[in-house]
Amino acid sequence: MLQLRSVKKDYITSSETVQALKGIDLSFRQKEFVSILGPSGCGKTTLLNIIGGLDHYTSGDLIIRGKSTKLYKDRDWDVYRNHRIGFIFQSYNLIPHQTVLGNVELALTIAGIDKEERRARAKRALDRVGLAGQYNKRPNQLSGGQCQRVAIARALVNDPEILLADEPTGALDTVTSKQIMDLIKEISGERLVIMVTHNPEIAEEYSSRIIRLLDGRVIEDTNPFSEKDEAEECKKLFAEDEELAKAQADPKKSKKQKKEKAKMSFFTAFMLSARNLISKKGRTTMVGIAGSIGIIGIALVLAFSAGIKGYISSMQDDMLSGNPIEIAETAYDLSALTGMMTAEEAADVLEKLPDRVYVSSLVEYLAKMNKDINTIVMENTITDEYIEYVKAMPKEYYNAMLLNYGINMSLNIYTDFKYDKESEAKNISIKNLVDIYTAILEKSEFKDYASFVTTLVPSFKQAPNNTDYLLSQYDVLSENSEIADEAHEVMLVLNSDDELSDLLLAMLGYFTQEEFEQIIHKATEDGDYKEGLYRDSFSYDELLGKTFTWYPNDTIFKEIAAPTPTGETYPSYTYLANSKDFKDSENNGGITLKVVGILNAKENVSYGCLSSGIYYTEALTNEVLKANENSKIVEFLNDEEKSAPLAATYYNIGYSYSYIPWNSEGKEEIPHFGSVGPTLTMADMMGGMGGSGETKVDLEDMKGRFIRSIGGNSLANTVHIYPISFDDKDLVTQYLDAWNADGDVTYGDVTISKEDRTDITYTDALELIISMINTMIDVVSYALIAFTSVSLVVSTVMIGIITYVSVVERIKEIGVIRSLGGRKKDVSHLFNAETFIIGLLAGLIGISVTYIISAIVNIILAPIISYSSIAALPIPQAILLVALSTGLTLISGLIPASSAAKKDPVVALRTE
Repeated sequence: MLQLRSVKKDYITSSETVQALKGIDLSFRQKEFVSILGPSGCGKTTLLNIIGGLDHYTSGDLIIRGKSTKLYKDRDWDVYRNHRIGFIFQSYNLIPHQTVLGNVELALTIAGIDKEERRARAKRALDRVGLAGQYNKRPNQLSGGQCQRVAIARALVNDPEILLADEPTGALDTVTSKQIMDLIKEISGERLVIMVTHNPEIAEEYSSRIIRLLDGRVIEDTNPFSEKDEAEECKKLFAEDEELAKAQADPKKSKKQKKEKAKMSFFTAFMLSARNLISKKGRTTMVGIAGSIGIIGIALVLAFSAGIKGYISSMQDDMLSGNPIEIAETAYDLSALTGMMTAEEAADVLEKLPDRVYVSSLVEYLAKMNKDINTIVMENTITDEYIEYVKAMPKEYYNAMLLNYGINMSLNIYTDFKYDKESEAKNISIKNLVDIYTAILEKSEFKDYASFVTTLVPSFKQAPNNTDYLLSQYDVLSENSEIADEAHEVMLVLNSDDELSDLLLAMLGYFTQEEFEQIIHKATEDGDYKEGLYRDSFSYDELLGKTFTWYPNDTIFKEIAAPTPTGETYPSYTYLANSKDFKDSENNGGITLKVVGILNAKENVSYGCLSSGIYYTEALTNEVLKANENSKIVEFLNDEEKSAPLAATYYNIGYSYSYIPWNSEGKEEIPHFGSVGPTLTMADMMGGMGGSGETKVDLEDMKGRFIRSIGGNSLANTVHIYPISFDDKDLVTQYLDAWNADGDVTYGDVTISKEDRTDITYTDALELIISMINTMIDVVSYALIAFTSVSLVVSTVMIGIITYVSVVERIKEIGVIRSLGGRKKDVSHLFNAETFIIGLLAGLIGISVTYIISAIVNIILAPIISYSSIAALPIPQAILLVALSTGLTLISGLIPASSAAKKDPVVALRTE
């Protein structure tokens, strides 16, 4: 069955070669109890380890069932140890963090036996050695004799052909030793038992054969295996092997025959390591916490990054209302702007001498700026076809579309104006009223800012044409309030503090002149402030119901004969700023406008589509265009022959007005600005730039803009589109981009070829803003992640060191696994599983702590920023970080795991 032929074993050290075995020739029977005796250092344990496949001979041959082992590979030795050999060690070599049952099951697990059969066989083995009912105890809960019984059960559980015992009673008392030896004696009746012992009395009492060694040689064999008996036994074994081979070759029977293997699954390694870590739960927890620090740092950065992006995303639809897609005659190529901001241009490097002063060319800089600006500013030629194309956009793409015609409503809308509450109301234009208050401010401490301040006051503006859209963003204040919808209806929009500008209210006629002056006096504290005349609020009823009147151009512009510097006259028009100049006419065409609504943005809306001010409807715009497009002044200005003389002087539309200011003595003064009054050029009316014929200005462009300002051009020059959502904005931009694409464009029944279209650039400011903000957040996040990654690297190195310490602590366990047939790879898996668990634990701790911190931060900041998830780590990123933690710890454990796999099992078993 087992033969050793001239087996030698040498141990080579740096200084010498030690011959442990010097040519051993032995044959063993299939069933016998062999004791090997000899003094320390004679080679007993070395011989036992070679027979058991734990150590390998230097020369000679070990023959198993007639087969030489010279060509055995590691896998063959592993299978041999697992299926042919059972080891009983003097120090038991039980794995402390495994139960009794787990220790016994381990050999079967490596053999690939399924769980149910494995557990049943392990229990039978324990029952046989007298440990029934002790299955779930740990080795530290057993006596020495019980531990050795567990070791015997473990050695027998795989039904090995050879049982090897190395001083099985060396650590036991006399009584227990006898019990163990009786058990081994019983076992020897079933299989070959080879025992190494220093005790000749035990050998004499229990052994059927005693072999004595001295200096690596056999000096006595009390019952040698004769060649004749050996030949007969080999013949019998060969017959059994041949029958087994035939059974395996039979397809029907071979299914029942399992191929012998010795392989520990990663799950088994995982469970072994998990139990080991649980047995040291304090240290494991501390290592997990230390390993999680880097993950916590990165996770918090990602949580805040995602939270801030989420906050921005939640505001995108809100911001979209305040930043619609704009199509205008002058647009900005924001992609070119982004390119300018991010491009890195190589500058010429000039070698500078220390004794020279060099010139910085401002001219070159300005030239470059001018060139860059020209690449950004785009001039669009908006045509009727393009406007119709835009209006044909599917309505499901947007909430509202606002077409702006450049109309200045302050010219045509008139309101009642009073000096004080007792004085007679004067019905004058909003434009006139703006100039009055500008003049008042010029007489105050704000004179340097008078013109500038009045330009900040919002004028009449058109609201988007979608009532539901407005109601989704704004609350209607007061029961008597509603959304303006008809041509004669207007509405007031408050700011976030429920306020309207004092200048706006004054210019709409809500304040008297005297009350507005009190506002100035109170602000400047000049001593003229009168408590009874100052007011700081209005009731809803005071604001609602206020009326204004819109008059057409033919009413407010009067044809005159304007003088030239040479004394001649030419046809022109004067602007009647006071309605008394035309109110008595038979048909002034006025439309009475009434304030029907007061709106305020909803609590969750930060960027509504309406800013604070006064708004009219699209219906009024249509009425204005209908009435004014063919008005006399528009026809006059569009007639190049009639309006040509105006180009030589001013495009002036004269007007006059008077007002009664309040002074410190309380006296009334009647100022006089001349019979005609200050000249109001068309440029003034447009808020633009005026001048004489000698000034180089584009008079035609000025005239065109003035015509627009008085509602004389029905072609919209600006379009604002309010997409339904930020995601749906892409549908709008794709539709607009289609106009610039190659090929024909079809909408409705109209088809326009590329040759008949000019490219139109739209402005999508929000896309650029969001993109820049997200890019900035990403850059900051990457920088912080790079910074916190240092702690992650430190944690990874630390876990590698901890794993190496674990290897040192578990060396004996390594030896046990190898003795049971475990492969080097299985040992490596054992520690890879340990680092996997630690990495997983560190990742889970890191993510858990991150979510706890995020919850606390969100609770604190939610009332401040009105957003409940400013720190929100996305689940996919959390999973990725756990995977990162696990992956890094696995990498950190590769070297210690490889070191463990290379441990000599013989040395490992001797390690204390």
